[in-house]
Amino acid sequence: MNIISLKNISKVYNEGSNEFRALKNVSLEIKEGESIAIIGKSGSGKSTLMHIMALLDTPTDGHISIDGEESTKLRRKQLDKMRNKTFGFVFQQFFMNAKDTVLDNVMVPLKIARVKYSDRKKIAMNALEQVDLTDKAESRANDLSGGQKQRVCIARALVNDPKIIFADEPTGNLDSATSEKVEEILFGLNKRGITLIIVTHDEELAAKCSRQIRLKDGKIIEDSAQRKVKNEK
Repeated sequence: MNIISLKNISKVYNEGSNEFRALKNVSLEIKEGESIAIIGKSGSGKSTLMHIMALLDTPTDGHISIDGEESTKLRRKQLDKMRNKTFGFVFQQFFMNAKDTVLDNVMVPLKIARVKYSDRKKIAMNALEQVDLTDKAESRANDLSGGQKQRVCIARALVNDPKIIFADEPTGNLDSATSEKVEEILFGLNKRGITLIIVTHDEELAAKCSRQIRLKDGKIIEDSAQRKVKNEK
């Protein structure tokens, strides 16, 4: 079953004399449970593609379906609800409130979803347990190491029981040992059935995914799934 379907997606910034076409007629289908690496140099369109798939940005042209629902027809509140319910996000920059506790940071998506506090705390602690950080629940986010912050971000991504996790350069700021730990957690979640979509320029990380999609100048120039299909014919 396709959990994400993109058809003829284009994204144009600064229409007119300064026009920049970040994506050019991109079509893509992602099956539930896949691990996907979106690869490309800076300016290739990989981050734009992720933002559109994650409903953080809207395409100039084309259609997007998430879990069988045409998202381009939804109103903003409906989009926000779908995003919060369906997706988890892990970003290189962490996007944490440094002065809040780890527990408070992890509970943010649940607060947005209006889950009552007692349930929020229980769910968040369970997520922290999955990333081995229950002992840091009351620590300030600012007091954590980079690797610990990234694991907190993964816990935050888990609390709404997402179907899809988007990870944008999740190991970009980490040393090799810490990167291994973060990768182990992410791919472990994928084995449990969560669709994992990683945007990266790290070829070694990309090779660990079941499928690699390479972009250049706003177009998909290589899709390992399609190449395999061709080789089988």
